Amino acid sequence: MNKQYLKTQLIIITLIVLFIATGSCTSHKTVSLESLLKEMTNRDNLTRLPSPWYSLRQFSSYDRKTISPGKPGWFANDDYTQFIGVDSSQGRREFIMFDADGPGAVVRWWMTFAGSGAASGTVRIYIDNNPVPVVQDSITRVLSGHLLAGAPLSSSVAPETNIKMRGHNLYLPLPYSVHCRITYQCDSVKITSDSRKPSIYYNICYRTYEKGTTVRSFTMKELEDAGDLVRKTNEILLEPDITTQGKETETINRSLTIAGSDSAVISIDKNNSAVSRLKLDLSDPDSEYALRSVVLKMSFDGFRTVWVPAGDFFGTAYKRTSSKTWESKADTLHNMESFWLMPFRNNCTISIINYGSQQVKADLTITTRDYRWKDNSMYFGASWHEYHHIKTAGSQLTGGTGEHRDINFVDINGEGVYAGDAVAVYNTVEAWWGEGDEKIYTDGESFPSSIGTGTEDYYGYAWCRPELFSHPFIAQPSGSGNFHAGLTINMRYRDLDAIPFRSSIRSDIELWHWLPAVINYALTAYWYVKPPFYINIKPDPGAVALPLPSEKGI
Repeated sequence: MNKQYLKTQLIIITLIVLFIATGSCTSHKTVSLESLLKEMTNRDNLTRLPSPWYSLRQFSSYDRKTISPGKPGWFANDDYTQFIGVDSSQGRREFIMFDADGPGAVVRWWMTFAGSGAASGTVRIYIDNNPVPVVQDSITRVLSGHLLAGAPLSSSVAPETNIKMRGHNLYLPLPYSVHCRITYQCDSVKITSDSRKPSIYYNICYRTYEKGTTVRSFTMKELEDAGDLVRKTNEILLEPDITTQGKETETINRSLTIAGSDSAVISIDKNNSAVSRLKLDLSDPDSEYALRSVVLKMSFDGFRTVWVPAGDFFGTAYKRTSSKTWESKADTLHNMESFWLMPFRNNCTISIINYGSQQVKADLTITTRDYRWKDNSMYFGASWHEYHHIKTAGSQLTGGTGEHRDINFVDINGEGVYAGDAVAVYNTVEAWWGEGDEKIYTDGESFPSSIGTGTEDYYGYAWCRPELFSHPFIAQPSGSGNFHAGLTINMRYRDLDAIPFRSSIRSDIELWHWLPAVINYALTAYWYVKPPFYINIKPDPGAVALPLPSEKGI
């Protein structure tokens, strides 16, 4: 055996080892506008850990006095007209909202405005350090004016709200290989040591892919070439109940009568399958009470991952409302439907538990389909709890203490993906309850990688408006509690902006109410997770059996 042969073999072995090592942490899949649009409407994607892996972060106009938990400024509320910096290199004043190295992609972009000239500026998107922007136009045309995509990928909410008080949303993905910078040129902006005018709010979610991921950067030419796919994506997002991938294998129909303090259990034994649709019609002498006192409990392959009141699970809380989103649908005729894909290897158990005192009638339809279980597959989960009769601090400007607090959606230890959440808030006073910013920490962060500008901003609308809206990824089926005593329901379902985590996630939101009050604040979180895992939120039968609030108070 000669030395040249040995040398050649050594080189081959070294290359194989390097290939295996590299292949274990990166994917050869090219990320592009086309691939991201297809990912958006493929329900299988949320059920699997991302490949290629990415982290999800957010740039926003949050108050920069917010520095550290427990320190002054943690609940600071001047969440507007805050920028990363100013770029004057081209002879104009461009305020920098977004600046990130690739490989990555912008996946959710929200803004709103107030004050003279706030929305009259020009937005520019620079890709891969090219001094010529790939997009340059008025901000509302880019976000919600259908310059880049039609609705719902580009839209403002609520439709009944004055256009000047809407939240403007863009869900069209903008991938970049090397770098992306987004600026806003607005000549009306005046920033001093004690004033920031006019009011410009923004939240921009983005993915940063692991090193070595190949990304084809966004261009207007590629957008033009993808025109049919963009239109098809919009159509699919608006009709969630006809987009099930895979072959539907079974539909189970059960008409159940469940006495108070009793339950019904349906078990499905089937290999490599998934619940693709879940439909429930509840009727009861007090149907709204049943929406809260009847609980859905689900286990997959022996792992109990769902315990949520029926109304909260389907996005209607304890009020008969109408909405249609990518993940849920409800109407005032008692029909509620879920489109979450819930995979399992061998067995699924769905229980309907009546924690109320009266008999309940439940018509349940479960549809399953084939599912290919892989090493990166995960179980669907949903958790719920209510801060019952919680005291708000109120602002010091309106007689309160200003000692606000963070409240928790869920803490998860393990590996998975955070897929969305919803709130059902019963307000008891004549003031806005939702100044609070979301604060989401992944994998042990000391400062949240997602921090926003207000609750209504997080849920895609603006200025605490009560008008109703439905959108594939955000909805407000009830807004009666936004300025007055009443119930507000807000939902946000994550798709391309889902948040993966390697070891843990903590999802909080500030309880920031303008007035001192006693309110009810229920939080539902949706997620996917791999065993082993730990969830801090536990079933709370006592809470779901409590009397519902009324106009007379809680």
